[in-house]
Amino acid sequence: MKLSTLDLLIILGYLLSTIVIGLYLKKRASKNINAYFLGGNTLPWYMLGLSNASGMFDISGTMWMVTLMFVYGLKSIWIPWLWPVFNQIFLMIYLSVWLRRSNVLTGAEWIKTRFGNGKGAHMSHIIVVVFAIFSALGFLSYGFIGIGKFIEIFLPWDSVAPYMPFDLTSEQVPNFYGIVLTSVATFYVVMGGLMSVVWTDVLQFTIMTVSAIVIGIIAMNKVSHDTLMSVVPEGWDSPFFGWQLDLDWTQILPSVNSKIEGDGFSLFTIFFMMMLFKGVFASMAGPAPNFDMQKVLATKKPSDAAKMSGFVSLVLLLPRYFMIAGFTVLALVFFKDDFLAMGNQVDFEKVLPMAISEFVPVGLMGLLLAGLLAAFMSTFASTVNAAPAYLINDIYLKYINPSASRKQLMNYSYLVSFLVVALSTLIGLYIEDINSVLQWIVSALYGGYIAANVLKWHWWRFNGAGYFWGMAAGIIASMVFPVVFPYTLPLYYFPLTLLVSVVGCIVGTFSAPPAEDNVLIEFYRSVRPWGFWRPVHQMVVAKDPGFEKNQHFKRNALNVVVGIIWQTSLTIIPIYIILREELPLLISVIILFITMLILKKNWYDKLDKEDEILEEEIEKGTLDMPQEETVVA
Repeated sequence: MKLSTLDLLIILGYLLSTIVIGLYLKKRASKNINAYFLGGNTLPWYMLGLSNASGMFDISGTMWMVTLMFVYGLKSIWIPWLWPVFNQIFLMIYLSVWLRRSNVLTGAEWIKTRFGNGKGAHMSHIIVVVFAIFSALGFLSYGFIGIGKFIEIFLPWDSVAPYMPFDLTSEQVPNFYGIVLTSVATFYVVMGGLMSVVWTDVLQFTIMTVSAIVIGIIAMNKVSHDTLMSVVPEGWDSPFFGWQLDLDWTQILPSVNSKIEGDGFSLFTIFFMMMLFKGVFASMAGPAPNFDMQKVLATKKPSDAAKMSGFVSLVLLLPRYFMIAGFTVLALVFFKDDFLAMGNQVDFEKVLPMAISEFVPVGLMGLLLAGLLAAFMSTFASTVNAAPAYLINDIYLKYINPSASRKQLMNYSYLVSFLVVALSTLIGLYIEDINSVLQWIVSALYGGYIAANVLKWHWWRFNGAGYFWGMAAGIIASMVFPVVFPYTLPLYYFPLTLLVSVVGCIVGTFSAPPAEDNVLIEFYRSVRPWGFWRPVHQMVVAKDPGFEKNQHFKRNALNVVVGIIWQTSLTIIPIYIILREELPLLISVIILFITMLILKKNWYDKLDKEDEILEEEIEKGTLDMPQEETVVA
């Protein structure tokens, strides 16, 4: 399919607007490193929430989830728990508050508030930087793969080749488009830092929301409920499942059965239990050192960090799943014969671009493509903004040149951004599909992250050496196990990765003394975590008998459960609207309102107290909040 002139002009206008925003904000962003990477902690929480939502509304993820819904129906709402998507609920309820109280620039810099400045702290500091770069490269490669496949549908090479001084093979075309789009995204984020990312994200999220509504309405107008049910297997329209998946596509589209077998999700109850097991621990670990963590650290105060994390689910899920369900319904009804003709060679990741090219009219096509390009560029730009922060702030400024000038820091930030993008692009050239890199990120690599990052919040004796060896053991295991178990879903050997990491944590912890008392006391007073902190609590009470420990574990746990139900309702409601399932829709809306009322009373109304507690500690003079070391005049 070839795009119309109007569509091309809309897309070009969007791309130019992102460049203009980057150039306009360059001066403000280059004031200092804090302004560049955190926007100077001046951005409103709702703008950061929209930006974070836009970053998660990525094109590769949307293509993946359209594929999931096409194949698994409403049972697909559970599969994103692989990330896990409900980590946003843990952040919303309590972890964003804990993290923001540290008042630091990056997740690696946060380490010194927990482990101090000794040898173990330096080791743990370095391993976080290593993990941050690994995960950033993984996410950037993941986005690179999706954008190339997507653009190829709308800009066939034969329509572009006459204007190019070179020729490409069919395998090289998506890579070329990926390089072009990543170059534009890299430019505006390098110029404007986090401010540029947030302002362009707000523009992008607006475009995406309008596009999502349009697609959902088109699907509802073109496909009736009865027509849809005639082209899907029994059980496709139900989110509930038994021991087996029990979706038989044999009489409709046999290649889908091969897809299910290849994904390894047939024993769905085991798969679900493993996702839940991994998801709870991954969520308790807190955000990985990526753009999600940077948005939390960029908020003005702890309560704003919690509001921002909750706002992400509220604004993201309704429009995103309205779009996903719309595209899926259109593809199921109108592309069945095309897929049958492909036999076992169906590339399900092309369901989304095929549906767009077939059903979206001129003008709206340009808007939608601009929106989906925006989704890709938002995720890409946020990741590009986060990765250099670790190398510049946590390596160069800390160990190589502590007295670097503002100009040096900004120039090296630009250089590192370009190098990170170049390396991730090189990796993306050798990855076959979106799902393979996604599985590695969420199941293998993150398996090495979880143990150390759960223990850092909840166990006073855990130290920098334990953190380093736990992370190192987990990362090495995440590299080795895919080779040892080449035909096994990474999720299924996650417990082994976790076990190796736990052993590393424990051995490392008892190979060195605990962090210094003053470090533990200040961390405990500022962050106020619950968990196994009794010896530290006793030291604090000895100095300040009026100090009260955090006794909100039960309340937090209840709110997390309610929050996950609330989030799931937000996910399934737009799907039921598209499918015209009236009774399930009504039940889901009732559940949504009940959970919102509980969260309003038991979470939102208590957020201001989180700021008051911290302010009281600072006023007493018993707590020194970490000062910004990286702001350069």
